[in-house]
Amino acid sequence: MLYELEIENFYSIRDAQLIDLRVAANAPDLPGRFAPLWAGSKDRAPKVVAIFGPNASGKSTVLRALSFIAWFVRDSFSIAPGARLPFEKFNSVGGREDVTRLAVSLAGLVDPADSSEDALQCRYQYELEIGRDHTVLGEAMYYWPPDTGRKVRLFDRDADGKVTAASAFGLSGFRQALEKVLRPNASVISTLAQLKHPFATSIWEAATTVFSNILIERTDGIEEQMVRLYADNPALVQALNREIERIDLGIRSMKLEMGANGPIALFAHEGHDGLVPLVLESHGTRTFLKLYPYLLRALETGGIAVMDELDSAIHPLVLPEILRWFYDPLRNPHDAQLWMTCHNASLLEDLVKEEVIFCAKTHEGRSEVYGLSEIQAVRRDDNYYRKYLGGTYGAVPQIG
Repeated sequence: MLYELEIENFYSIRDAQLIDLRVAANAPDLPGRFAPLWAGSKDRAPKVVAIFGPNASGKSTVLRALSFIAWFVRDSFSIAPGARLPFEKFNSVGGREDVTRLAVSLAGLVDPADSSEDALQCRYQYELEIGRDHTVLGEAMYYWPPDTGRKVRLFDRDADGKVTAASAFGLSGFRQALEKVLRPNASVISTLAQLKHPFATSIWEAATTVFSNILIERTDGIEEQMVRLYADNPALVQALNREIERIDLGIRSMKLEMGANGPIALFAHEGHDGLVPLVLESHGTRTFLKLYPYLLRALETGGIAVMDELDSAIHPLVLPEILRWFYDPLRNPHDAQLWMTCHNASLLEDLVKEEVIFCAKTHEGRSEVYGLSEIQAVRRDDNYYRKYLGGTYGAVPQIG
């Protein structure tokens, strides 16, 4: 469960912004909405996080920051030495010169070697600083083991690439190899995972459960890749076919056949005698086909689905049903989270205040991020939809 995200000098976010999802202790325990940060934790966080705001307000920037952290921890070792990290600082002279800071707080295993269902978890915090030339100035990870409850630095990396680590991290035997291969544009975790370092590999595996439709690195042929993914995973096709009629009432099922250049997706429609190719399907259906594997994998693994503009593909009456997948303990037994950006304000009628984040831009073009629960005098029985459109909460377009 991820419950804090800090962003500074990243795309449209210039000043440090903190998203703290921890639910107030006196908030009611609404069925399926909140989950403990980890088993036994008294603190809770929402399973659904919906971000609202005008176009270009910074909504996607929030999701991009989360996706970038996961990418950096997981995949940065794979980019070429000297390659520029795939992100932008705030577009000003000061922004280009200043440090970018990103951090997340989330739950993780106390003992990374413990793969049992009831393995103990505790708080982790990961911090990253990137300098003017897009190289790492600092990287660190901390945790709070339950036997002491005190903050322990697992590892810390400075601007020269020197890594110091606590004995719990187990860097002995890996230090010399790390010094040879660690690059200024790669994560300590991503690098150590290549060396099969146990603790780093556990963190790396956690980063693989962040499923995002925001592409950090440009990818061509995304639709062809999507079809191959379904072709390689028959269980995914079966799961999709159980849901797809709810998304497009004319479709009975999707089938995959081998074409001259690889697998092709075909659709059986109610009232049609033949199969319809993917290219003739609606934009919404094609978009949902791309997003569904991310949602399903997050639910299966207890990971995080990071969905930009999910509501652009889903009918307003169907979208709440997808949110209910994350509320349902049978469909979401591992407390997966959904982070999504929204334009469809009607969804506010289906959300509680702890699930709602707003983005707005100042006159200087700087994005500001705040939660609905941070606004004073917001009642649980308020009509959030009406008040938002009326401008009570801010983060609405200024027309005229």
